[in-house]
Order: sequence, then C-alpha cells, then structure tokens
Amino acid sequence: MIDSSGFNEAWSEHHGFLLDVAYRLLGSYSDAEDIVQEAFSRLLRTDLDPIEDVRAWLVVVVSRLCLDQLRSARVRRESYIGPWFPEPLIDSADGGVDPADVVTLDDSVRIAMLIVLERMSPAERVVFVLHDIFEFPFEKVAEMVGRTPAACRQLATRARRRVKEEEGSKHFKLDRDQQQRVVDAFIAAAATGEMSKLLPLLDASVIGWADVGGTLAAVRNPNVGPQKVGDGVMYFFGPASGSILERRNINGEPGVVVYRSGEVAAVIALTQKAGAITRVYVVADPRKLEQVKRALGT
Repeated sequence: MIDSSGFNEAWSEHHGFLLDVAYRLLGSYSDAEDIVQEAFSRLLRTDLDPIEDVRAWLVVVVSRLCLDQLRSARVRRESYIGPWFPEPLIDSADGGVDPADVVTLDDSVRIAMLIVLERMSPAERVVFVLHDIFEFPFEKVAEMVGRTPAACRQLATRARRRVKEEEGSKHFKLDRDQQQRVVDAFIAAAATGEMSKLLPLLDASVIGWADVGGTLAAVRNPNVGPQKVGDGVMYFFGPASGSILERRNINGEPGVVVYRSGEVAAVIALTQKAGAITRVYVVADPRKLEQVKRALGT
C-alpha cells in the first residue's frame, strides 16, 4: 500500500488535473469530485513502487470510471424530459472558492462546448477529451478506453466533426468584451421588460432551451426563433417573474445568474456569433446549481 507521504504528494500534484479531466468527461462537478475521490481511494490501496507514472495511472482509473458512468448515464438520460445540460461553475475569481477545488476554466469547458460533448457517444467523448484537449497520444488513450489506436483516431475524427458542425472553424473563440456587452444588454432588456430591446440581440435562428431537472414536459422541445425565445425570456426572467439578473463568469465566459427571493434560481449561458445570441441555455435544476450557490454564498 502507498504510504501517507506518497499519497499526500500525489493528491497535491494531481488532484486538480484529475478534476479537470473528470469534469470535462462528465459535465458534472459533483460527479467529477466523486470519481476523483474513488481514484485516490484505489491508489491508497495500491503498491506505488511498480507504478512508473502516478498521474498516468490515476488518469487511466479516472477515464475508465468516467466511461462506465457515461454509458450508464446515457441509458438514464434517454427517459429524461427535455435537455440534459452540464453543471455550471462560477469562476473562482468571482466566487472566492479555493482554486484547488475548482476546475480550470477555459474554452473547453464553455457550456456550449460541454453540450456538444454531451451529444457524443461515451467513447467519442473520452477519446476527444483525452487527446484533443489534454493531448494524450492515441497510443495512451487506446489503453485507457480499451480500443486500438486506429479506432481512437476514428472516434476523434467523428468528435471533431460534431464540434465543427456546432461552432464552425472559430472553435469557440469569441471576443470577450463583445460578449460582455451583449450579456449586459440582455440583462437590461429582461429587467425592464422591453421586448423591443431584446429582439435585436437575438439571431434569426436563435434557440432557447431549459434544463429543469427532467420534470416538466413543457420543456421537451426548444423554443426556436426570436419571438418565441424572447417571449420565454420575458415570461421566466422579466419584471413580473420577480427575478434579479446579474452578469457573472459562468464556465469561464460572461453569463447570467438569476436570483429569486435572494437565492440562485437559474444560470443562463448565451452562445453568440457575430454579436448576436444564437443559443439561450438555461440550467434551473437545483441539483446542478449547488456549486454556484456555494460560490456565491446563497
């Protein structure tokens, strides 16, 4: 078994990296924490001497546990009413949360990117995350997922195609100042209830959809088009809803936190293209807002 000093060193050096991997693989911070905890529990029961690369060993364990969970979750989510969106995270710079316990927030954890990952098969997602995001060679990835390197290359190619279809060649890179201006304008329009100020912000093909925990048949299908999306925004977040909207960094980019009666009620992620909002993703499932509530102290 590994001694306490070796275990503590491994935890200090690799815990944050493993949390980065697991969150991108699962889209759930709480599940990622559980997976990483289990990986270290297994390390604690393992002889460290034969392990040449402790981090690589832990990544293999985390990847296989995540792959198993993704396969299981895929079956459960087939009966989930409406969309299943990832668990949003507040930027640690905003929320004051210990950086060691928070996922590194970059383009690869944007809500829009995680939603694309969610549409991949479990194997595609694991291969894409490990190779394209964390730059593990296909030979190593193949060992982690139990496939040949050639099969992993094919999986990665299909995954990249999905990413490109969603966001094009820009690969999710946007002008942050422009994002903030659009988010601020969205908040102002919703707060005043002025549809005439909201509609110009919405792309002609805008889609709005909410994850409310798989409980409401009303969200089975998305709203499509500026008028329907605008109506939905005003109904749920306009002046009559009792909502207070605040711009916050959500998964590393400007987004919206919605408060009602002083508590976090929802998070809104806005995908933009050329200064227009193309997607309005709402996460209102209370189970997925726990990290945001902790970060904001609500």
